[in-house]
Amino acid sequence: MTVTSADTSVTSVRLPRPYQSYTYAYPHKTAYRELAREGRPAPRLADLWAGESRQALSLYLHIPFCEIRCGFCNLFTRIGAPDGLTGRYLDAVQRQAAAVREALGDAETPRFVNAAFGGGTPTYLEAAELERLCDIAEREMGVDLRAVPLSVEASPSTATADRLAVLVERGATRLSLGVQSFVEEEARAAVRPQHRSDVEAALTRIREAAVPVLNIDLIYGIDGQTAASWRYSVDAALAWRPEEIYLYPLYIRPLTGLGRHTDPRAADREWDEQRLRRYREGRDHLLTQGYEQVSMRMFRRSDAPPQGPDDYACQTDGMIGLGCGARSYTSTLHYSFDYAVSMREIRGIIDDYTATEDFSRALHGRRVDEDEARRRHLLQSLLQAEGMPVADYRLRFGSDPCDDFPAELDTLAARGWLDGDRAGRLRLSAEGLAHSDAIGPEFFSRDVRDAMAAYETK
Repeated sequence: MTVTSADTSVTSVRLPRPYQSYTYAYPHKTAYRELAREGRPAPRLADLWAGESRQALSLYLHIPFCEIRCGFCNLFTRIGAPDGLTGRYLDAVQRQAAAVREALGDAETPRFVNAAFGGGTPTYLEAAELERLCDIAEREMGVDLRAVPLSVEASPSTATADRLAVLVERGATRLSLGVQSFVEEEARAAVRPQHRSDVEAALTRIREAAVPVLNIDLIYGIDGQTAASWRYSVDAALAWRPEEIYLYPLYIRPLTGLGRHTDPRAADREWDEQRLRRYREGRDHLLTQGYEQVSMRMFRRSDAPPQGPDDYACQTDGMIGLGCGARSYTSTLHYSFDYAVSMREIRGIIDDYTATEDFSRALHGRRVDEDEARRRHLLQSLLQAEGMPVADYRLRFGSDPCDDFPAELDTLAARGWLDGDRAGRLRLSAEGLAHSDAIGPEFFSRDVRDAMAAYETK
């Protein structure tokens, strides 16, 4: 077949489906397995972090609660928190933080260079609980939240004035608001019932709170969405001059709200082409409005304030995750707690987490050998608009990416998805960036593919 892209490049090779997997982390959690096996106990955190650099760590705190669960959502979250569950959950987070900090030791004082509260919806917590969450980060982990970039996710209904006041006072530099659509009918179609007036009120409160960076999330590919309604939502977001805008393609995942009612075969090539059109329309419009493209999903206003002294490199530096849905990364192991999508399974995992007293061991994870480290480094870099400095890759691994991944990179070049060598960088073309969700899976190792395929969705 012959495909002509919106960027006028032409290729005669058959192209894969564009929307396959959002590669925000590699390996994916569905490739994780229990680390205690064949009579061997789960590894101690103190052993895992022995010898690891502590000079540029990222801290992520996961809050698995939402007031509703959107129909497209496959995040690790539950609806509501009855009977004081949020308090018990924070108790567990504090116990976990104390255990992690003890495991890190004092031989090299941990230095955190950024922090994030995610979920779920962190602002589901009440103002006093958010204060406590910040206290855990600062007092238990030693993070100076006012000195590092701190990003927090929120929903319109939970972005209340008292919660925002706490976050700003404690150092939040970025707030990400999940709007998805400014068209109420589309929000309902995505099983996210919300009124436009409530969204506007939340945005007003955020601007009044003077959070330095506002991000607005929008979704394309919703049932009934048209070019006109998509442009309407993008323009409604632009009216607030957000420092960042994320454009997400709609995915329908097994065991999610939409997934229970939709034949997977409905996500056919016609839907793919519809989503690609919406993506290109949104991308092109944002580029004319003073935004720069950072990745397939992320667009940043060209005059947006810097996020502070963030010298964290996701390709190489470690991450500490607190909470039952958070990941942690060392150079040789990625680990977390158990993973699920269905509400029943998630509730059980949260209950187990809140009852846990001993957090000194890593329970679920995946070893990262040098081959996997190469794949992760390339993916974390190549899927960014600025591309990957080849010299950085050579310095770290002592080899050239074109020698390590000749077939994969030749395929990208044949499709017209590589932009050539620009100042020593391996970069995707504009159309390659549009197909990021097809490119990512092509660099997964066979072992990771097999593990993901064998994972039993629950």
